[in-house]
Amino acid sequence: MTELDLSMARKVLESQPFSGLVGARITAFGSGAATLEVDMSQELRQQNGFLHGGVLAYAADNSITFAAGTTLGPAVLTGGFSIQYVRPATGRTLVARAEVVHTGRRQAVVRCDLLAVGEDGAETLCAVAQGTVLSATPQ
Repeated sequence: MTELDLSMARKVLESQPFSGLVGARITAFGSGAATLEVDMSQELRQQNGFLHGGVLAYAADNSITFAAGTTLGPAVLTGGFSIQYVRPATGRTLVARAEVVHTGRRQAVVRCDLLAVGEDGAETLCAVAQGTVLSATPQ
């Protein structure tokens, strides 16, 4: 298995064209957790000025999968996830913090809090997600 660390996780994220398009960056990775951040640029907002829900879903999906990769290994795929929007995301940065709840032999269950960080640094919960990630490594 390839050694998994923050440096490797950043290389994987950089290899994803869509992640580059939204300007995502991984800021924490390891021990069953991962944190992904996206700046709330004007191009990522919807018509009312809030961060588009698709950006929140992207951040949840990717952070969930990265967190699972810390326990299942580097070859993983999202099996499915759900997201509940709590309030509109406004501010400077979206932070998606994912943590593995349970890892089995071939799958992991992961939850994720999505937080909007304001100009003052205050964090506001804007969505919660939970997903199942599958090992893509043949057994």
